[in-house]
Amino acid sequence: MAAVLTQQEIDALLAGISAGTVEVDQLLKEQPKQILPYDFRRPNRISKTQLRSLQSIHETFAETAAYYLLSRLQALVSIAVVSVDQLFYSEYLLTLSRPSCLYVFELQGTERSGIIELSPQLALLIVERLLGGDASTPPQKARTITPIEQAVLKGVMEHLLRVLEESWQMTAQMRFRLLRLETQPDFLQIASASEIVVVIGLQVNVGIHTYAMSICYPTFALEDVLSRLERPQVVHAAAPEQQRQSMLVMYKHLQTIPLEVSVELGRTTITVGELLRLKVGDVLRLDTPVTAELPLLIQGQYKLWVRPGRIGERRAVRVIRPIEPEEIG
Repeated sequence: MAAVLTQQEIDALLAGISAGTVEVDQLLKEQPKQILPYDFRRPNRISKTQLRSLQSIHETFAETAAYYLLSRLQALVSIAVVSVDQLFYSEYLLTLSRPSCLYVFELQGTERSGIIELSPQLALLIVERLLGGDASTPPQKARTITPIEQAVLKGVMEHLLRVLEESWQMTAQMRFRLLRLETQPDFLQIASASEIVVVIGLQVNVGIHTYAMSICYPTFALEDVLSRLERPQVVHAAAPEQQRQSMLVMYKHLQTIPLEVSVELGRTTITVGELLRLKVGDVLRLDTPVTAELPLLIQGQYKLWVRPGRIGERRAVRVIRPIEPEEIG
């Protein structure tokens, strides 16, 4: 685009022409045209506007999927869209690890399939957390997922596909169905080697560790919805509704997170000698009067004053009032 001159520059130019210090012929001389290369072997089937719309859709997916994994794994999880690319399918296969964790899903109504790819380390971390492990040191070396691990992961992937459907809902009624798991990319053919595919690159952070994830769509499967993605207002108009749905999903998942609740009966001080002489049946005298209120802790934090009691054959407590910050020394 040609530069726009300010009024001061225009006045200086006219003064230069009048004084003869600026050559008119030099100004009128045609500038060489800039030639932009175009690779006919790699045509861009999707416009920049459509790519931005795809990014917005999958940012919604990333946000909702992170809430879901947070509730299931009981760990801090965040997911971010890092790239939206057009590649040959053969190029996409070259980016995958061997072995890999590739979930093939059907795009219903198109007779085509897509791929959700998890790094093997992320898949093994999810299995470890779901089976009760802490997974503080994730596996360093990728390996093939076993049948038992596949069964554990299947429910997670089916839920992620439902989240992906909801993310598309404001733009198009997309329906996905999980088909199978593949571990060797060379045996997976959802498109011809020369077909252009759209690859959504995602970064998954679990605690302090970072993992890769991607979603691959054949462009032919998206032909019916690409025209809708040309309209920028679709994305912006959907934002408030997407935010409301994300908040509802987050609230739903937060309600299922278990919290540890404990009641502090009292405290006392003993010497090391008394500790060494303790035996079964000994009684420790606490500093709490029988009629005193007891502090109730939620996840180790003082929250409520309660009184002990009983419901049937079970011990229980009755909530009296919240604990004020200044009441806890």
